[in-house]
Amino acid sequence: MGSLCCDLYTELGLFLLDLGRKEIDGLEEKLARCRQSMEEMDLKLCREKLSPEGRKSLERERNLLMTKADNYEKELSVLRKENRKNAALAVAMGLLIALIYACWTM
Repeated sequence: MGSLCCDLYTELGLFLLDLGRKEIDGLEEKLARCRQSMEEMDLKLCREKLSPEGRKSLERERNLLMTKADNYEKELSVLRKENRKNAALAVAMGLLIALIYACWTM
């Protein structure tokens, strides 16, 4: 019984941590693509001869990407904080289950 309970706890904890990790990985990929696009736009703005309208359009698009990147960074910060809380909760639950199991079997 105790072994089954510990196995279930372990699986649940790993599932929750993996789920949070996948969300974080997905956002990190989006942020990397966003930054890459911003770098490409910076190169275009510096190297290419653009019309005033074309330059303005690229600058607006770059500003939108900067806003998106800022939002991704904020969301990543929140997800990482939540992931740390979940990890701490999983450890606390594991210790509690181990304590209960130890008391039960004595």
